[in-house]
Amino acid sequence: MADILILYYSRNGSTAKMANQIARGVEQVNGMSARLRTVPDVSTVCEAQQDSIPEQGAPYATLDDLRECSGLAMGSPTHFGNMAAPLKYFLDSTTSLWFNGGLAGKPAGVFTSTGSIHGGQEATLLSMMLPLMHHGMLIVGIPSSQPALMETETGGTPYGPSHLSQRGNPPHSEHEKTLCQAFGKRLAVAALALQDVDLG
Repeated sequence: MADILILYYSRNGSTAKMANQIARGVEQVNGMSARLRTVPDVSTVCEAQQDSIPEQGAPYATLDDLRECSGLAMGSPTHFGNMAAPLKYFLDSTTSLWFNGGLAGKPAGVFTSTGSIHGGQEATLLSMMLPLMHHGMLIVGIPSSQPALMETETGGTPYGPSHLSQRGNPPHSEHEKTLCQAFGKRLAVAALALQDVDLG
């Protein structure tokens, strides 16, 4: 069975909840499974080693998780229009995969959660796409043919799912959940379609 790696960093749980909804969408596709992974915090003072297994939530990601996946969904809270430092730190360790083209030709997409309506959701999603494009991945978004994208009054963008977590971390809206699941399903379908395709 092929899998979609759902790689995320979540400080307060909103991005993790999105990751779980995306996993539900992935697993709607026969022959596909979801592999949830997170990344450890980074020290603000010096380089420090986290325990190899977190106390709660998904296991920490390894380069093997990336190498073995058929597709990637990558999520982060919005930090000044960019991804959070722990996720960027992990991506900076993927040079060996870039050298050997380990991710080239695989579908990938991004998702985010932000604490304010103008917190930089779309800038964050776009900035997260850049390293994936350098790896030669094929970017998957959410088309306007998905009704929830046109109806949502909370999160949701063509660039990938988003969640507005202002005012005490409210629950994800039904539209946000629908978009996460649709995104996961779309990514899984794309991965299946590309499995035996040589893009040169």
